[in-house]
Amino acid sequence: MTRCAASVLLLAFGVVFQLSHGLQVNVTNSEGKLCLYANLMVNFSVSYEVAADKNETAVFQLPDEVTTVGSLCDNNSSTLQLNFGDGHFLSVEFTLSGLMYQADSIIFSYNLKDSSLFPKSISNETASVTVKPQITDIGLDTCYSCKSKDTILSSLVNMTLSDVLMQAFVINGSKSDKITSCSADVPTTSAPPTTHSTNVTTEAPVTNTTTTAPPPTTTPTPTLPTPSTWTYSIDAENSTACLLVKFGLRIGFKQGETYKELNLEHNKTKVSGLCGVNSSHLQLASDTMNLSFTFTNDSSKFRLHSLNVTVNPSSGGEFIQSNSNLSLWEAAIGSSYMCNKEQNYTITNQLSLYTFNLQVQPFGVVKGDFSTAHECSLDDTSVLIPIIVGAALAGLILIVVIAYVIGRRKTYVGYQTL
Repeated sequence: MTRCAASVLLLAFGVVFQLSHGLQVNVTNSEGKLCLYANLMVNFSVSYEVAADKNETAVFQLPDEVTTVGSLCDNNSSTLQLNFGDGHFLSVEFTLSGLMYQADSIIFSYNLKDSSLFPKSISNETASVTVKPQITDIGLDTCYSCKSKDTILSSLVNMTLSDVLMQAFVINGSKSDKITSCSADVPTTSAPPTTHSTNVTTEAPVTNTTTTAPPPTTTPTPTLPTPSTWTYSIDAENSTACLLVKFGLRIGFKQGETYKELNLEHNKTKVSGLCGVNSSHLQLASDTMNLSFTFTNDSSKFRLHSLNVTVNPSSGGEFIQSNSNLSLWEAAIGSSYMCNKEQNYTITNQLSLYTFNLQVQPFGVVKGDFSTAHECSLDDTSVLIPIIVGAALAGLILIVVIAYVIGRRKTYVGYQTL
């Protein structure tokens, strides 16, 4: 099939608008007709190196000002490319098969030289990540709509799409009024996406999730049940676990004057990450929160070095906090760190982390199981034994001294009587 003539003209006709609910993009062909439409919001969270053993996390949003240079429309494939800032772009690749189309991949390319987004970065390279979204089986002459949030995870990058409304392969230059809804927006979670007619000009655009649609989240209170314990793992290339984290996890956070708590629900959590030589990453994404853990290895010990938390409670706005200067859960390489008692860690002034039945091993996992554990002081009963013995001896000595003093006083009174 032939491409739209004069792709240079197509690129020149790319039009971008910023609406209150998202970024609206109109890509036109060489005839000036609309061939690809999108309205969306994207949040990025990128971990990058600022020193040999230190990472920081950049959190930013797809900005208002973008260009569509690189976008194109063809008979069987289309590309939406959004360029922004100093050499960054987000690209969505669409393909058409028969009367159905889908998004094959999302590519995010980012320039680590851009100090406005990546301050103190030690790299001058342009990095990129390619992921496969769950945007499939969309009928021709139909818009794709999803009101749920979709956090797409990779080793160092999180992308959260929200309020997405898209149509590739637009027919006759007119955006369709028909909508295919993502499964997360369909009340019956087992039903496939459904197609129906609606007036999309007054609908806020929507976004996609890759998990089962959860019920609406109620506002949490500080009196939550103990979170269930679960083991999260990252596999190496040989499909053997190379990173293990077991815990029940709760976060407490403050928005303005309101304090809230949320438990991490393992059955609604998507796991991803990366095992490295000097640093390893674990990312947990649920319908209410996203957590990114970075562990570092100094050749003899490991520790939790960085934590990034994004919370999307239904009763409030988005909450983002991070700390890249932590020294928690420290143990020798080749062992694991364990603390079964409830622990409370202050991550920032607005964020606290609570763990239950904690055991972590981000390096040196053998045969997919935890190694011998270094126990925290709360669990290590051997520390209590000398304390108890010492206290008992001190009490005994005190009793002897008191008895001696009383005896001496009685003897002294007896001498005075005589």
